[in-house]
Formats: sequence, C-alpha cells, structure tokens
Amino acid sequence: MTKTGHVIELENLTFGYSPERKILKNLSFTVLPGAFLTIAGPNGAGKTTLLNLLCGLLQPEAGTVKIDSANIESYSVRKLARKIAIVRQEFIPIFDFTVAEVVSMARTPYLGTLGFEGEIDKKLVRESLEITETAEFAWRPLASLSGGERQRVFIARALAQNTDILLLDEPTSFLDLKHQVGIYDLLKQMQLEKGKTIVAVTHDINLTIQYCDEALLIGADGSYQHGNAKDVFSACQIEKVFGVRTFVGRVGEKKFFLPLGRFAKDSQVIGGK
Repeated sequence: MTKTGHVIELENLTFGYSPERKILKNLSFTVLPGAFLTIAGPNGAGKTTLLNLLCGLLQPEAGTVKIDSANIESYSVRKLARKIAIVRQEFIPIFDFTVAEVVSMARTPYLGTLGFEGEIDKKLVRESLEITETAEFAWRPLASLSGGERQRVFIARALAQNTDILLLDEPTSFLDLKHQVGIYDLLKQMQLEKGKTIVAVTHDINLTIQYCDEALLIGADGSYQHGNAKDVFSACQIEKVFGVRTFVGRVGEKKFFLPLGRFAKDSQVIGGK
C-alpha cells in the first residue's frame, strides 16, 4: 500500500542548548514518503541537533515534530525505533563485535520478551548484509574493517531495522571518493527500490545534489530555506549562508559549486547565480 500524506512534519520548531542562544528558530517543513532530503549548513547551525530532534533524542523547546501524523512524544522508544533508523558519523568501535552481531542488534525493537531472533529477523539481517555488500566479512570484527566498510555495516544495521525513515549524519565523512559515491548510490537504491525516506546531513553539496530531491539549508543565524534542491542551492544562497564566494558550473542539468578563497588560483573568477 502506498502511503499518503507527510511522513515528517515540523511546525515552528525552536530549540536551544541555553536560554541565550536558540540554534533552531521557528523551523517548519514537511517531507513526503520516499523523498530524499539533504540538510546542509555551516558548523554550529544545528544540523545534527535537528537529527536528534527527529529521532526523539532531544525534545523541542517549542513547536512540534510529527512522524506519520503523530506527535513524536506519543511514541515509546521501541515504537519509534520501528519508524526511524539513524546512522551516526563514522567512528572507531570500542567493543569487538562482529559485523553480523552489529547488524543483528537492529532487530532489538522487534524481539519478544525472551529476546530470541526469529526467521524474519535472520532474513532481514541476511538481506541487509547482501544489499550493502558486507556479507563477505560478516564474521570479521567490526574494528578490523576500513572506514568505508564500517560505514556500509552501519547502513546495513539501519536497513535491518526495517524502518521507513533513514536519518544519516554526514555518512561520507572521512571516506575516499569511491566510498563516498558508493554510499550515496546505496542510499539512492534504497529510496528507489525500497521506498525509504532518506534524510542526510552533509557538508558535500556537490555530491549530495546529484542524489537528493529536496534540500534544507540552515544558516548560523537560524534562518533557513527548504524546497527543491536546484532552487535552494544557488551561488547567492551559499555565499549568504557560508560566507564564501562560489563559481557555479554545470554537469548536464546539475549545478556544481567551486568555493573561491582569497588565495585560490581561480580567486578572480566571479561566482555565478
């Protein structure tokens, strides 16, 4: 059955870690099921904070967050974990779990009182490992993998959680070009083939603009713009939000942005609109 309506709704969301400074101010936007939304903005603008509000880790100071038309505060932790999976920034694991064990942890919200995995749980774990091409090292310790391999494992875990919504915090940080493209190819595949709603925080506008449908650009002053990615990302907006001039080029129908510092070789080029 195809879902209708908005899977994520934010209305007048305000949040601050202190009374003196509000990071997010009166933020309102909606996300349709199966959309790919990227969130961009300078450091400290509240991108990760917003993800934490969307997954229920933080509570808004004012305004509302709704998931599938229900206020997020009405969900128990277990029920929300059946709606939303989150992939944090890549990190070096401390415990010596195997890849299979890490991915299997995603099934915890679905386990009964005895905590035993059923055939459905095992099937979803197996499929997630195969889709992310991590099955070949399922029994290796997670700590023995490269950064790109570990990030695919964390995405496999999110897929095994079998949620409609995937939240990702800079999923390609510290990865080389091949693995960056591989992660976004995988996310796009999940959107197109599985109908997942993808919300990804990024600093790489040029990469994410090739994959996303919508964009949310947040300024350090709490201002924001939400809409079609091609409309949100412009030289004027990027200069306003990031405080840097850009040169705008095109690859096919897609724009790309080259930031121009004072001592850059192309610093005399004037950024286009």
